[in-house]
Amino acid sequence: MECSIKLPLVPKHRLASVVSLILAILFATSEIPAESKPNILFIFTDDQSHETIHHLGNQEIITPHLDRLAQSGVAFTNAYNVGAWAGAVCIASRTSINTGRMVWNAHAIERNLDEHVDNGEFWSQIMDRAGYETYMSGKWHVKTSTKPLFENQANIRGGMPKQTPEGYFRPKENDPWSPDDPQFGGFWKGGKHWSEVLADDAENFLEKAAHEDEPFFMYLAFSAPHDPRQAPREYLDMYTQSEIAVPDSFVPEYPLKQEIGCHMMDDGKGGVRAQRDESLSPWPRTPVGVQLHRHEYYAAITHMDAQIGRILDALEKTGKAANTYIFFTSDHGLACGHHGLLGKQNMYEHSVKAPLIVSGPGLQKNKTREAPVYLQDIMPTTIELAGAAIPDYVDFHSLLPQLKSAKAPSSYGAIYNCFRPDLQRMIRSGDHKLILYPEAKTYRLFNLKKDPTELEDLASLGGKHARKAKQLFGQFLDLQVKMNDPLDLTSLYTDLH
Repeated sequence: MECSIKLPLVPKHRLASVVSLILAILFATSEIPAESKPNILFIFTDDQSHETIHHLGNQEIITPHLDRLAQSGVAFTNAYNVGAWAGAVCIASRTSINTGRMVWNAHAIERNLDEHVDNGEFWSQIMDRAGYETYMSGKWHVKTSTKPLFENQANIRGGMPKQTPEGYFRPKENDPWSPDDPQFGGFWKGGKHWSEVLADDAENFLEKAAHEDEPFFMYLAFSAPHDPRQAPREYLDMYTQSEIAVPDSFVPEYPLKQEIGCHMMDDGKGGVRAQRDESLSPWPRTPVGVQLHRHEYYAAITHMDAQIGRILDALEKTGKAANTYIFFTSDHGLACGHHGLLGKQNMYEHSVKAPLIVSGPGLQKNKTREAPVYLQDIMPTTIELAGAAIPDYVDFHSLLPQLKSAKAPSSYGAIYNCFRPDLQRMIRSGDHKLILYPEAKTYRLFNLKKDPTELEDLASLGGKHARKAKQLFGQFLDLQVKMNDPLDLTSLYTDLH
């Protein structure tokens, strides 16, 4: 008996990708039966620094549900974003985690992401082929539609909530802006805070998933605590603004604002323009201004934490929590007053590192891991847990070795980061970190073990520190080639040595 399959007409230039996708679907069988596969719950926040969880060291902030998550699993204390090609660091981070590509490889395909969707290369598509029901709600901020990527979707946010003019250059006299006032839109647009909407969506899907046998992959992306940092009054009242600590690294002016792309300048029209994050407060920075911004940042995180608690409770009600891995991270960190900066467009630890917590069956509880990793390593980790093969184009590594053993070393010889094609570069190797500023023709060197908040720049001390900087710079040049980084730094290497 003959069997024929009629394929729909496909444009010639798409034929190869469609055939590739069909073959992947036909042959992507797993040794793990569907009913035995673990569920995957991925919770993604925006602009949340690694230093904003009470259980992990910040004694000011109130995060009972993230504390609960950290106590139930493993927290990575050195989880880095891989960098960004533009001011919107979140776009690069999210493109990298969803495509599995390191920063410049992700940038290379950013303008043609639809072709990679056609090829079935996105994270959710791999999970779908592995037998998962896929779900997404919240912030996307990747330059392709979510429609072909997730079987179930609700309240997709394309980018960040819009900051109204009143929210910039604060504090100021007669400040009209209030983070709990819905008239300023932002997270309040639509009548209900976006963090609460996301928790509503998650509860609804989990209630449905409780009655299904198919494993689920949930991608829940908060827009908080990105500015405008808005929260209900009860969360703002949990903190006394004047009592919030100003970071030890506070300075009124960052000395290389222009060289790192974070300065303000005359716009030629009687006003100023600036790197957007840095225009939330004027220069020179003041301790009172930093307290204002950290107050609203903490309140937004605590409000979001309450919604994460709702999600964790909803998971428990499904009866499936024991077979669910939870991954929590953010797209990057935030300065919020460190080093005279407010944004994430810099190479300091507060901005390039995010929290990363994993809990699930078989994992140790209330443990930390110091091995440097990338937050984008979550993607191949979930693919491995799903019993699927990690595609060759994925540049990141599974976290399972580090999750299983505190003695497992980092999968990377060194950690790389960048900001824009021309402005900033970073390498961390061992305890030392080198930050390069090509426009300023200078560098900074820190010993992160002795100086985790990066207060003492060793670059000017000469001697063994100069030798260490040269060794790291040479190591960076090798790493740069592997990253397909387009910036030529050989002249800077020569000038500095």
